[in-house]
Amino acid sequence: MPIRVLLVDDHELVRQGVASMLAKAEDLTVVGEAKTGREAIETARKELPDVVLMDVRMPDMDGLEATRRIKEERSRTAVIMVTMHDNPAYLREAVRAGAAGYLLKDVSKDDLIDAIRQVATGGAFIESQMLKGMLSEMKPGSATPSAARNLTKREREILALVAEGLSNREIADKLVLSPETVKSHVAAILEKLNVSDRTQAAIYAVRNGLVESSTAS
Repeated sequence: MPIRVLLVDDHELVRQGVASMLAKAEDLTVVGEAKTGREAIETARKELPDVVLMDVRMPDMDGLEATRRIKEERSRTAVIMVTMHDNPAYLREAVRAGAAGYLLKDVSKDDLIDAIRQVATGGAFIESQMLKGMLSEMKPGSATPSAARNLTKREREILALVAEGLSNREIADKLVLSPETVKSHVAAILEKLNVSDRTQAAIYAVRNGLVESSTAS
């Protein structure tokens, strides 16, 4: 089945341009468009996209708040913020809101399609150092949520390394496993924690005390 994509931007020309780019990829399909944050929530509710390309600045409701609300309703929907501004503050707020990462609006067609494919399978777009900095600012909770109790010892071990910002290959090298085995474990972790991507899994882990706070420092 093709990856279902929702386009959110207040400029029609931008939406048309992105839709034209994505039309070239047989494994992607645009299931809806929205020009405000509120429209994005309503359309996501109706069309159930796998990935949302979300503008940051829009009238009515900005992309950050729209992302929060969409993730509250459908936590497995992946959101990529798309912005003109290469601003770390935007990225931090976006990831805290539930985004898998962000792209600049001058992104190439190939990089855009690759990003959509990656987040649709649990990948993320955020530098490891920035992820560590964000996680170090978070205070862990005291109680372990029921979803986390279903993780195996190996899955907890891998989750801790995900929270360090390590890639699947780096985790595989560290634990002497194959990258495919790590990929399968990460997929199981996302499923059990009911999150869309590895960035949100790392945030979940720290917020819920599943990894030591020093892991993210």
